Amino acid sequence: MNERIAQLRRESHETPPSVSIERALLVTEFYRSEAGKHSTPVMRALNFKNLCEKKSIYIGERELIVGERGPRPRAVPTFPELNCHSAEDFGDAPPAWQEAYAAGLFTEFMEQRAPGHTALDGAIYRKGLLDFKDEIGSVRTQLDFLNDPEAAAKSEQLKAMAIACDAAILFAERHAELAEAMAAATADAARRAELARIASVCRRVPARAPRDLWEALQMYWFVHLATITELNGWDAMTPGHLDQHLEPFYRKELSAGTLTREKAKELIACLWIKFNNHPAPPKVGVTAKESGTYNDFSNINLGGLTREGANAAGEVSLVILEVADELHLLQPQASVHISDQTPEHFLKAACRVIRKGYGYPSVFNADAVVMEMLGAGKRLEDAREGGCSGCVETGAFGKEAFILTGYLNVPKVLELALFNGVDPLTGRQIGPRTGDPLGFTCFEDLYDAFERQLAWVVDLKLRMNNLIERIVAAHAPAPFLSVVISDCIAKGRDYYDGGPRYNTNYIQCCGIGTVTDSLSAVKTHVFDDKSIEMERLVRALAADFEGEEALCERLRHKTPFFGNDDDRADAIMRRVYQSLLSVIEGRPNTKGGVYHLNMLSTTCHVYFGKMLGATPNGRRAGRPASDGTSPSHGADRNGPTAVLHSLGKMDQIRSGGTLLNMRFLPSALASERDIEKLAQLIRTYFRMNGHHIQFNVVDTDTLRRAQTHPDEYRDLLVRVAGYSDYFVDLDRHHQEEIIHRTAHSN
Repeated sequence: MNERIAQLRRESHETPPSVSIERALLVTEFYRSEAGKHSTPVMRALNFKNLCEKKSIYIGERELIVGERGPRPRAVPTFPELNCHSAEDFGDAPPAWQEAYAAGLFTEFMEQRAPGHTALDGAIYRKGLLDFKDEIGSVRTQLDFLNDPEAAAKSEQLKAMAIACDAAILFAERHAELAEAMAAATADAARRAELARIASVCRRVPARAPRDLWEALQMYWFVHLATITELNGWDAMTPGHLDQHLEPFYRKELSAGTLTREKAKELIACLWIKFNNHPAPPKVGVTAKESGTYNDFSNINLGGLTREGANAAGEVSLVILEVADELHLLQPQASVHISDQTPEHFLKAACRVIRKGYGYPSVFNADAVVMEMLGAGKRLEDAREGGCSGCVETGAFGKEAFILTGYLNVPKVLELALFNGVDPLTGRQIGPRTGDPLGFTCFEDLYDAFERQLAWVVDLKLRMNNLIERIVAAHAPAPFLSVVISDCIAKGRDYYDGGPRYNTNYIQCCGIGTVTDSLSAVKTHVFDDKSIEMERLVRALAADFEGEEALCERLRHKTPFFGNDDDRADAIMRRVYQSLLSVIEGRPNTKGGVYHLNMLSTTCHVYFGKMLGATPNGRRAGRPASDGTSPSHGADRNGPTAVLHSLGKMDQIRSGGTLLNMRFLPSALASERDIEKLAQLIRTYFRMNGHHIQFNVVDTDTLRRAQTHPDEYRDLLVRVAGYSDYFVDLDRHHQEEIIHRTAHSN
């Protein structure tokens, strides 16, 4: 980390985030003036162009990569034309949906954000926006207004895309002009030369394709800024396989002698700091409860496979790992993608960064990701070029809209089955009446009730998701984003309206550990051993085990739990997983695509736990449910390999992503031999077709000291879900959730 990077990092890390109303004022003024004068997509594009023309721009004192979403670093704009802020804003939702939403059965991702996880492919490094604009013009001139009833709508959409291209180019030109003015005003010859180069780069990109590494980095950053200026995208706008995109520029310049490794590292570090300058927009209501972070969820994929199926981990992959290690900032967050083709030295380099305790890089099975996408009907080359965006979500980069529709509280579904559709926390009849549990004569009766509750809630959620999907497509198109996602131009359709090559919706199912262990407890003690009466269990759950502490301990310590390589529990996990697949997988969305299952919780398992009473696995009311596909807190008692063997029994290839958190004590990864063991652990899990694994490397004493003395631990990063966050910035509930994860010593 040289002096420039140290200064920029310090400024980014120490500058407090702030909210800027500039964007809201510009949008409001524009809509008041122009409403009703243009088609919706053209209106959206002109609004974007107005922002690019008028929003404040900023170039920092020592920056090399330029551009901010707000008027200054760490300033967050608001999006009044896209946000709603509470359940009341879902005015079209039926009463049953409103009640289920309020009860915490599920969440809705589009409450306060634009939908979608978006990752780019390599197109923007081969073509500039003027090239895209030429394609737009060509398609528009070939529209068939005689035979195509959608020709007029396509024409307006394409017109909007062309306007959006002009807008982003204008935004870059303004930065070029500012850099030239700053160069003229500085007496520092070195900085004057840098500013002149910045101006030259901004004149080149994004209008035209980049020619060198500096231009390639700035190209991506302008496209990134354009997307998150158009949309309130704290749903993971990311460059995808950044290392693969940069490697040709790096190699070419290195050979020509116009670039050194250290200069490349400096430029990439400047981009890293730009990401960190962008916390997420403000959150309120359920959105704040389900996602207790202001991380922007940019997931930089490293390694993996090329489109031809070869190893893609190169020198730039290692440079980026070094940058992530040295800067150890909140974001962006790197993930490494490991296939059978990946060399061992790259995996071990990643493990050495993991050992530092930042919670990243997370680790993905590149071969499994390809199989998942092939199973979803994607082309082989597109599957290889894809990866994971946000936390663990699988998609074909640059060719897919993979939209997260919100989380499903699976343990709450079981709770409804145990209380005949009544929410025990409120006494309200939320779900259908599926039978008084006191009348259940066998485990199959309970499981049948669970499946009927599950089918009801998924149908309810899908109906509302599909309605919201059409509202977004009709009223909030994304003309700029549509330019850079394959097939939108050729189809003349928006990103949100079936334009991309692939159109996937995900429902994220939470708490499989909690629901598995709860079903295991009922099966074991009520129906198999007949040692506990159903009436007593239900009464104890309703009372949060008050007066039944001995029963609670018995359930916690005498039940086969998921995560211990115990087939009694793991068979139930597989059955629940199959039930989830049966009600979600392949259901049609409104864009020609389908719904898929995703086993992701982010931090919603903490919110869902607050909306959940006591559960039969001995978990007390209000405490977090299990996260992702991880075992319940403290349930995994037989070591890390037992956890992997339990997860290996889940057919993860049928999902769109699974998440496994593990925590190790620092002493377990102290030596180089320990690094080899960690690499072997990862390889072993991936041979079982595991999708993803990530690690916290921190001891409980450190976490407790950080709670007591937060100012002394401002830099302590921990893995929360599919992202890392500063431990002292988490609320007490999320801190305790991390502390109570099982800490493995080997």
